[in-house]
Formats: sequence, C-alpha cells, structure tokens
Amino acid sequence: MRITFAPWGESLGELMEVARRAEAAGAEVIWVPELHRSATVTAAALATATRRVRIGTAIALAFTRSPMTTALEALDIDELSDGRFVLGLGTGVRRLNEDWHNARFGKPSGHMRETVRNIRHFWETCTTGAEIALTGEYEPMRMRGYARPFGVRRTDIPIYLAAMGPVMTRLAGAIGDGWISHELCSPRYLDELVLPELEAGIARVEGKRRADLDVVVSACCSVADDRRTAVRRVSGVVGFYASVRTYADFFGFHGLADQQRAVVDAFRQGRGADYLAGSVSPEMVDVLTMTGTRDQVAERIAGYAGKADSVKLSPPTHGLTAAEIRAAQNEILSLMADIAGSTL
Repeated sequence: MRITFAPWGESLGELMEVARRAEAAGAEVIWVPELHRSATVTAAALATATRRVRIGTAIALAFTRSPMTTALEALDIDELSDGRFVLGLGTGVRRLNEDWHNARFGKPSGHMRETVRNIRHFWETCTTGAEIALTGEYEPMRMRGYARPFGVRRTDIPIYLAAMGPVMTRLAGAIGDGWISHELCSPRYLDELVLPELEAGIARVEGKRRADLDVVVSACCSVADDRRTAVRRVSGVVGFYASVRTYADFFGFHGLADQQRAVVDAFRQGRGADYLAGSVSPEMVDVLTMTGTRDQVAERIAGYAGKADSVKLSPPTHGLTAAEIRAAQNEILSLMADIAGSTL
C-alpha cells in the first residue's frame, strides 16, 4: 500500500514546510482540502515546495468552479509540479453549494459526470483550436475560436472522485482514476459496502479493471505513547462527524447508533460541533479511527492491505489547540518514516 498524507498548518509557509517533511518521510502523495483555503492555490504552493511527491486535491469542489476553470487550474499546477498533480473532486453537500457559493447542485451524479467529461475533453483539445460542442443538463460547453497558445504538460491528469453513497461510488468506479473515502472509513465498511459498488462501476466500462482504480482510504490518525492522549486528541473529530444526523446509516452500520444519538443530543444541548469529544465513546474511536501507540496504529494501517491501494493519513484537528495539532502531526510524520523503511 502507498502511504499518503494530508498536512496541517496555520499558514501556507507552515504547510509548505510540513509537505517537505512528509516528502522526506516517504509520503507518495500530499493531499490538500478545500474549506478554509482554496485547494488549488494550496496545491500550487506545495508543488513549488516539493520535488518528488505527487500533489493532490482532496477534495476540490467540483461545482463551484466552471469545468474550464478547473481544467485550467489543473493544467497550471501540473506544469508547476512537472507532472505530479492529481485532481481530486467532490460534490460537497447541497447547502454548501447553493447557500455558500450560489452554485447549482442538481443531481450530483449527473452533474459530476458532465463536469469530468468537460474537463477531460478540454485537456485533449485546448491546444488544437477544435470546436467544442458538448451538450448536457448541467454543464453544456460550447467553444469556437479558442486555442491555447502554449502546450500542456499532460492531457491525462488523473481525476479522483470522493464518494460516499452507492450511486456516486459506482460513478467513481466507472469514470474515476481513483476513489477517495470519507475521513472515517473502517476496513469492514470499505470491504462490505464500498468495494462492491466500485467494482460494479468498473464493470460498466469495457476493458477497465480493478487495478486501474486507486482506492484511497482517508484515515484520521492519532499516535501517542499514552493511549489516553491519543484517544483524547481524536475524539473531537469523531464527535464532529457524529453530530451530523445524515451520517446515521454510517454509524448504524458499525453498531454505533446509540453512541451517535448521544453525541447528537449533546450537540442539541449547545455544545459546539468542534467540542464534542467528551460525548464520544472509546468504541467509536477504536472502530472509526487509527488511534493508539505507534505499533497499534501501524497494525491498523496494515489492516487495509488487500482492500485499499493507498492510505491517506491526517492529524486530528477538531477541538485542539495549534500546539496539540502540531504534536499529533509530528507523531504521524515520525511513524510514516518508520513505515517507509518497512515493507507494509
């Protein structure tokens, strides 16, 4: 399995330094999110700070930019990184798209299919001057007289899709070069619910095989010699997601429905979503995160072997001070260096 990393930093300068450290520790991809920063701007910064490691967005919002803007940004970052860029896209939720960005959401599977189609078509034709005439419900694209006056580094930049529900997961299998999981994704959930849907999507495409899709598990990771410290650090992340009622089926699948309801009740009583750690049971942490001593976490990572192709490690952040996040991140970077020297 490939070990990849999602760094944290209070500034772009700190993120660039952490990316360099992760590269030195053996990470194969550095992933950057989109919420408090632009994913594409952050990816461009990290591309200039590194030399070998691939740089990916996990994820950039697919519907808040036009497909042409996304395609252009990807080409620029790929040039800046000398062919190391991975474009990770996700839909986000309706409220985020419509209320925050005033962007059309629609039927996300159809919208994503057209978005990816347009991006790839633009990459293939943007330097030729050929007319583009793509129809669609969400992203029709009509262009005449456009010819990019300089070349592109690649026309086949990998596109990974984040997906959680069955329809979007099948779509990722069909049209994606990779799939990126939610931050909480147990091996059993991956094996029993996700992989069958990915394989169903793959089967829709003639000639496509499971080996053609990079399955990336995102894993919130908390490492400490003192297990209680590790659990405390990561509990806020679990509480944050458990406070969202739409994740009821996910927690129910793991036998954690009662524990999730306790978190939701605490949230309703006025505790902020970032400060629910005290309402999270140890069982929730054990099932849904990679938490414990170095040996315990290494064993949990190995538990994805044969199921995932890549594991994306990220430090806990919710409810923690900057100093605590840095300490947690340093532990992960040290563990990654150990893993890189092993044969995981």
